Amino acid sequence: MKKAELTEEQLEELRGALEAEKDAVEEEMASHGKIVGKEWEGSSESEGEEADPTDAADNIEELAVNVPLVAELEKRRKDINDALEKMDKGTYGICEVSGEPIPLKRLDADAAARTLVQYA
Repeated sequence: MKKAELTEEQLEELRGALEAEKDAVEEEMASHGKIVGKEWEGSSESEGEEADPTDAADNIEELAVNVPLVAELEKRRKDINDALEKMDKGTYGICEVSGEPIPLKRLDADAAARTLVQYA
């Protein structure tokens, strides 16, 4: 496997971008979901309360939006955590399909990119 052609400065900038995005994703998850066990689940503000039929319909609609949103945010958080772990292991910036270095332009656009554009 080849090594990514990134300078220490570039790696630190990308790490900072990943950490900032992770914080933003976790904040967004907290506003649309809750932790159940070790997993995040979408929730609604009035979940568990006695509600009139209109409030119940609003609650269902909110859940219909929040459940897939939180699932997507959890997937993104996992990608970010994987990228940070790869940085620690020295394997960051390598395409998981071809083993080739991922160009800096692609990493600047998506610091958690796992593959070259043609495999995305």
